Parts: sequence; C-alpha cells; structure tokens
Amino acid sequence: MAQIIEGVSRTFNEFLLLPNRTRTDCSPEAVDLRTPLVRHARDEPSPIELRTPFTSAIMQSVSSPELAIALARDGGLSFLHHNRPVADQVADVRAVKNFKAGFVVSDTNVRPQDPLGRLRELMRTTGHSTAAVTHDGTGTGRLLGLVTSRDFHPQRHRSDEPVSSRMVPVDVLACATDDITLSQANSRLWDERLDCLPVVDAEGLLRYLVFRSDYSDNKRFPHQLVDQDKRLRVGAGVNTHDYRERVPRLAEAGADVLCFDSSDGFSDWQAQAIAWSKEHFPQIPVGGGNVVDGEGFRFLAEAGADFVKVGVGGGSICITRDQKGIGRGQASAVLDVAAARDAFAERTGQYVPICSDGGLVHDYHMSLALAMGADFVMMGRYFARFDQAPGAKLPTRDGFVKEYWGEGSSRARNWQRYEQGGQGLVFEEGVDGYVPYAGDLSEGLAVTVAKMKATMVSCGALTVRDFQATARLTVVSEQSFQESHATVALRDATDSFDRA
Repeated sequence: MAQIIEGVSRTFNEFLLLPNRTRTDCSPEAVDLRTPLVRHARDEPSPIELRTPFTSAIMQSVSSPELAIALARDGGLSFLHHNRPVADQVADVRAVKNFKAGFVVSDTNVRPQDPLGRLRELMRTTGHSTAAVTHDGTGTGRLLGLVTSRDFHPQRHRSDEPVSSRMVPVDVLACATDDITLSQANSRLWDERLDCLPVVDAEGLLRYLVFRSDYSDNKRFPHQLVDQDKRLRVGAGVNTHDYRERVPRLAEAGADVLCFDSSDGFSDWQAQAIAWSKEHFPQIPVGGGNVVDGEGFRFLAEAGADFVKVGVGGGSICITRDQKGIGRGQASAVLDVAAARDAFAERTGQYVPICSDGGLVHDYHMSLALAMGADFVMMGRYFARFDQAPGAKLPTRDGFVKEYWGEGSSRARNWQRYEQGGQGLVFEEGVDGYVPYAGDLSEGLAVTVAKMKATMVSCGALTVRDFQATARLTVVSEQSFQESHATVALRDATDSFDRA
C-alpha cells in the first residue's frame, strides 16, 4: 500500500521567524550575504560564491543576457534557458562573458543612408540618444560616424533626409583602440571633454561605446560576481536530451556553471547526464534538480551534482500539482533537503549547496528559505517584472505589466522538459500571464536586499551560515497570519473617498 509521509506539507506562509538577541556590532552594514554556489569540502570555501543569494530561473521569460548582466553586477547569477537551438544559447553566454563594465555594446545603430525618421523611431524604442553609424547598421560594423538627438530636430530636418547629412563623421571623431582600459577611457572623456568615446579594432569595426555618464559605473556595483579574468559570471540550463551536444558548446563559450533543468530531477536520466558531464567536463560545476525530499537530494548528490534545486509545483506560473498531483509545500521540502544536505556533509566531508526554487511570493519568504537551510534562491516571477527581462512591457488600466509565461505552458513549447510520452505537450504544466512591472533590476533588488539584511539583524546573524545555524521558527495559525497584515484604511483609499 502507499506510504504516508509524516508531517504536513507546509508553505513559507505558515512560518515566522522569532527575533534573537541583536548585538551592538550587528547592523545591516555589517551583514555579509555571500553564500556558496557549488560543492566544496566542508571546511573550505566554495570555488564559486554568490555575493548575494539570488539566481534567476531557467526560463524564456526571465533570463535574458541583459538580465544576466544586471544580476551578476549585483552579485547574483542567471541561468540562460536552453529551450532553443544551441547556437542561440551559446551566443547569449558569449554576450554576457564579453560584457565589460563601462564598455557598452551599441544597440542603437543605423546606416548612413537610413532616413532620419527611422533613426528617430529607433531612439524612441531604445531610449538612447546616441546612435552609431556603421556600414551595415549593426553594433559591430565598420564605424562611419556618430549621431545624437542634438544633431537633428523634426521641425528643422525632414524625416526622409539621410543620416549621413547630420552625423559627425568618423575622421573627425575622437576614437580609441580596443586595447584601452576603462580607466584610460574615462581619462580621455574628461581630458578631451567628450560625451562619448567609440572603441574600434584594427579594422575599424566598432567594439564599444564609452560614455561620460557611466563614469561612476564600477562604483555603483561593488559586489559584482566575476571570474578570475574579471568577466561577469553566467550560468546555463541544459536538458537530458541533447546535453552531449550542448554541454561542450557551452563550455567552449565560457559558461561558469551548468544546471540540468527538469520538473522532476529524481530520475536515472538526470543522474546519467550529470555523471557524463562530470566525466567529460570536470572543470565546469553542474547542478541538478528538482527534488522535494532527502532521498532525492542524496540521489543527485551521489551522482555528482554540485548543487541541488528544491521545489516541485510551487512556482507562481506552475500548475504541476493541479495537473499531476505531485509536489510538496516549499517550506517542508527545503527543511527536509537541508537536513539531508547536512547529513551528507557530515558523512562525506562534501558540502553540496541547495537552492530553493519556487514558492517565494513575498520578499520575507526569501529570508525564510535561507533560515530553513537554503544556500540561495532561484526566482522567475520576481525577475520577470524588471526592465531587463525579455517579456514585453504592456500598459493596462491599472499601470504597466510585463509578460510572464511558464516553461510548462504551450507558449514555451518546452515539451522536452515536460516529457509526456510523445512529441509536444499533451497537457500544460504552466500558464501564460502577466506580472506587475517593477522598473530596473538593480533598484528593485536593493530593496529586497535591505529587507533581508534587516531580518538577519533582528535574528542576530551577520552571515547566511550563522542565520541558518541560529534561526528560530514558529508555525503560524490562520488567525496569526491575518494579524500580520495592516487592518486600517490606507491613506490612498481615504484620499479617493475625499476626492469623491
């Protein structure tokens, strides 16, 4: 007969943290959010440490190169999705690895024969006021000149006039060669009173633009996650179908870490794929998942996984539990897997970090996940709200929203991840929807980090490891859950009553 697991399947909503003693040296400024990303000897540091405990989900609607760059600059890591041709994923990995802080790859580009009307529309679309004029209209073509919004005006210059009539030609531009450092480029910007310094290679092909407005760029991001060559780190998702082709290409492109992506990682296919990757590319850490209990964790850890993702059915766009009746409350899953991780470390001397993936509706849920033992969290809905996510920004009556769809939805067409016995999805395990628009990633993440640090201070912890070791949790009743929320009429509501 079926086995009944003891205990209730619980979510993060069912727990609160109890405050611990806050010492005088315990302040938000002193909190260190560094956390291990991949397997390491228990008494040694991890080969890769996150500066902040956040990773973005392996999803089409979340992890673009732009978001990967923004998140790495704030100390986290993105996993670029794999539901597409290998060449496309490889190109995105290279785009992140080739990014240089302060060196901007131009995304507003025109040809000299293009009409000013097209340039005006392009600037409106990208929001940038400086365009590179190249021979083929790309950001890597031969540089012919620059044109800014100050060089033409719709009331003085016809929209059908060519860009060449208003651009500043390259032979009178101050340019730099591609061996210039950011410090040298910034010095030239100020010494020569330049707003923009194009960087070209020996053939005159455009590499980057350096702007005076980005002078303080590095100082804005003191916790960037970089490799030994000072390049931003980036992860990539892989599947158990074409990994023999995909993994070598991603390794060559410079991916820092891989993750086998499956709605159910407790499978022989994933164990075999992890073992193959570790045998052929031992230099690249590879994670596995998803699992919901200690047995699943041990299975993947023994197969060689360098981290394990926890969570089935808890995502905001996931309907696996509705469709298949499979999953577990995220809090229960994290607590169980964390206990298995600690036992595995005690037995083998190897610490295998775990990632809480799903069930994170509110900012404080992230703190709860860490307190319960997660080393870092992975989020989709949270990051899909920001400018850097690939979903379209759309206006509604109540404000802007961003598109967000699940990998198990028909829109994603990710039948390989959700194998259902044939080609294509027989039924959906995810939905297609919208999330409220939240602006720039760096600004939004700063608020979340501030909340997390304040929570840890109230719990008397200065590091994630201390937080896990000393956190005290209490189960919440329905009545105490309701007590957690404001019960007065909010000011914006009374203002609307006054106006009426």
